[in-house]
Amino acid sequence: MFRQLLSRVSQSLPSQCAVCHAWPSQPVCETCVAQFAQPVHRCATCALPLPTGMRQCGACTLEPPPLDQALAAVPYAYPWSGLVVDFKFHQHTGWAASLATLMRSAPWVEPALESADVLIPLPLSRERLRERGFNQALVLARALEPAKVRADVLLRIQDTPPQSALPRKERLRSVQHAFAVDPLRSASLKGRRVVLLDDVMTSGASLHAAAGVLRQAGVAHITALVFARTE
Repeated sequence: MFRQLLSRVSQSLPSQCAVCHAWPSQPVCETCVAQFAQPVHRCATCALPLPTGMRQCGACTLEPPPLDQALAAVPYAYPWSGLVVDFKFHQHTGWAASLATLMRSAPWVEPALESADVLIPLPLSRERLRERGFNQALVLARALEPAKVRADVLLRIQDTPPQSALPRKERLRSVQHAFAVDPLRSASLKGRRVVLLDDVMTSGASLHAAAGVLRQAGVAHITALVFARTE
């Protein structure tokens, strides 16, 4: 798996590694990928790290989330946390192809994308989109599987405070009614397998809220896919 990953990363245009600053290199060089992107066994439905042999964490067993599967490529820790911030807030959208390669190389991501009918990026509110200039989840989705991307079915109907600034209970409450499925396009989702994409998963509040309205629209299977997962 890592030989395939390094080969695919090496096909990108040369640049300086954003982690170790080696030059010339890729946005993330082969050495840093091998050191910081080792596969991790994770809970099948929330993507938290687990001991090998366990399928679900205790929290998901007691209270199953509205997701059939959750996948993450890397931990939200050094160096990936800094790269996500630069990608999202410093207009480094050119990194999307390299980040997508890392995501595709994580366990179970390739089969999830192949079996999905639709890839839906988590939408931003108008206010957040105006402030940032682009939706990082949409940029990643187009780098991952452009033919399956649907950015017109899931709507963000409420602006919410940045989730990182809120405790878990407030996160859940703040996004409870933040999403809706476009009623003119909801029929196209009935019985479909969906991959719901975001850049980072912390509490899972936004992904869970979005998954809830997709279920109401008749989606048959939902996989949450993120680049980084807090641990």
